[in-house]
Amino acid sequence: MISRPAKLRREHYSLAIEQEETAFVPFEDIAVIVLNHREITLTHPVLSACAEYGIGLYATGNNHQPAGVFLPFLSHSRTTRMMRKQLDIARPLAKQVWATVVRRKIANQAACLRLCGKDGWDRLDSYVRRVRSGDSENLEGQAAAFYFAQLFGQGFRRAEDCWTNAALDYGYAVLRGAIARALVAHGLHPTVGLFHDSEQNAFNLADDLIEPFRPLVDLHVAKHPATTEGDLLPADKAALVALLNVDVGMPQGRMSALSAIEYATESLVRVFEEGGNELELPVLIGLEPHRLEC
Repeated sequence: MISRPAKLRREHYSLAIEQEETAFVPFEDIAVIVLNHREITLTHPVLSACAEYGIGLYATGNNHQPAGVFLPFLSHSRTTRMMRKQLDIARPLAKQVWATVVRRKIANQAACLRLCGKDGWDRLDSYVRRVRSGDSENLEGQAAAFYFAQLFGQGFRRAEDCWTNAALDYGYAVLRGAIARALVAHGLHPTVGLFHDSEQNAFNLADDLIEPFRPLVDLHVAKHPATTEGDLLPADKAALVALLNVDVGMPQGRMSALSAIEYATESLVRVFEEGGNELELPVLIGLEPHRLEC
């Protein structure tokens, strides 16, 4: 994340960040870059390297929220075949997969309430058991209305202009871009969703897959409330980007959220290719950063 004036250029296999001093970061070690200052310039080779290494490059708007993301141009060798499979997926299967997503999202919301010491997690657990194919009762929406009131107070509204919503939106945008990056890398087209299908949304599929990951952002924001009124501080934004490195539970074991996105995407590819509905989705376990074992 770059929040001060800088010039970005490519030097061999590394990103050179020119500020008071020049720092070098190998491209192969970068998953996402967030440009969060108006006086940042970058060269064409940097964009080419982002495409070559599969790096998600975010640009923020006047409100310092992520406004756009640069993604590799469908470099996967089977993109056309995968798009056909996305378009041809049987509706009953799509509805079953969406129910799986909703169940895990609500289960993670319940976990978030437990980890924050809030009441109501047992009610959310009961919602999980009631979700049916396609979530015909809209338990996702019912759970969200109850959950946010329990987590942030009865007067909280997602539409209001406040620090909490700004933090939530920033964290969700980072996750959304990381998921879109993974979808493209695996030959999937982010526009073609399982449940979300807006013609004006270029990230319908990303908005499907993000749902179980959202409570990770919610947990962080609830545990780290604003220290000052007004806009997000640079430290707030850096902490939200760093959630990509927080551990979640997956069938393969504990791993970073960024790695979990990769595994979840791979399981989604299998849904399209093999017709099963066994999505591998994250389990919220806390806010501990991932540590490499030596």
